[in-house]
Amino acid sequence: MVWFQNDFLKFNLLSFVDILVVAILLYLIFTLLRGTIALSIFVGICIIGVFYLLVKTLHMELLTGILDKFLSVGVIALIIIFQQEIRRFLLLIGKNFTYKRTQFWSRIFQNPNKEKEVNLDLIKPILEACNSLKNNKTGALIILAKNFEEQIFHNNGEVLNCKVSKRILESLFNKFSPLHDGAVVIAENQIKLASCILPITENMELPVHLGLRHRAGIGITEHSNSVALIISEETGEIAFGKEGKIKTNLSMAELERILHKELA
Repeated sequence: MVWFQNDFLKFNLLSFVDILVVAILLYLIFTLLRGTIALSIFVGICIIGVFYLLVKTLHMELLTGILDKFLSVGVIALIIIFQQEIRRFLLLIGKNFTYKRTQFWSRIFQNPNKEKEVNLDLIKPILEACNSLKNNKTGALIILAKNFEEQIFHNNGEVLNCKVSKRILESLFNKFSPLHDGAVVIAENQIKLASCILPITENMELPVHLGLRHRAGIGITEHSNSVALIISEETGEIAFGKEGKIKTNLSMAELERILHKELA
């Protein structure tokens, strides 16, 4: 009798953990799909699933046969339809794991004073360039890539591999420069690419006044381990994009705090 009670309690605990994990996964999936076209597609698939159960219960053989054929390739179809969302989901998991692992080894082996010096040398020219571009209302899109080896940056834009400086960034975004269209990608303490074409976000909940530059900045943060600095050509406002979200109308003090956090 005691063995049965212990086994019953164990079953309840495992069931609770099982439900909790499923709930967390569903929440993560919802946050990835929210505001995108994929959410409407997912709702449509759910409706088809409910309709299939209904016609099967009513023994409507013709419709059941058609839906059986349709659902037989369901897994492959889902992978094709939701490939971007699946990639974002895996990227979200991978980024968190890599970040925690890097932080652990950094505390053990790296010299914190040396790391701070390198990052300050990188932050200062970016801040000065953003302030100048803001005052001149020059549109700009600067991507800070934490992993430049990602496929999305391959065969894209003009390769520079030069030092990060205020004057270079200003000249690249000058409207008379042949490289002013597209984004500048900074990685490994260098300006790696200029005139880089980026994917546009499909988030339909973004404010309508955000143009293609802002949507491209958000899009790259959805597809890669990167953050984006966006300067509006119309207002000169500075925005910051990370993990598919955007914060607009930043002051220079706020931008400096963000850069210290992201590049530390």
